[in-house]
Amino acid sequence: MSPTSSAKSATAEPAQAGSARSIFTYEVRRDGRVVATLHGQQTSAGTVVETSVFPITASHDASGLTRPFTFGSADHARRFADEALVVFEYLNCTVA
Repeated sequence: MSPTSSAKSATAEPAQAGSARSIFTYEVRRDGRVVATLHGQQTSAGTVVETSVFPITASHDASGLTRPFTFGSADHARRFADEALVVFEYLNCTVA
């Protein structure tokens, strides 16, 4: 899967202590409505992918279910995000 224009490529540079560097951001939509976001950040502890899922049955202004996933490298985090995006595409969603 090729990254979209809103995604930033990951580099091997470690983040400074106490800082986080964004490495990618994706927004997943279905029928024009945001159903999920994935945001990857490089931190001193590893790479964190924060996901937010917005159930279709919830109201449009409802807050999403947010969960962080921590990975040892940016490569593992990117693979996780790529797999999730493929699943969303199979579910007839668009990725931006």
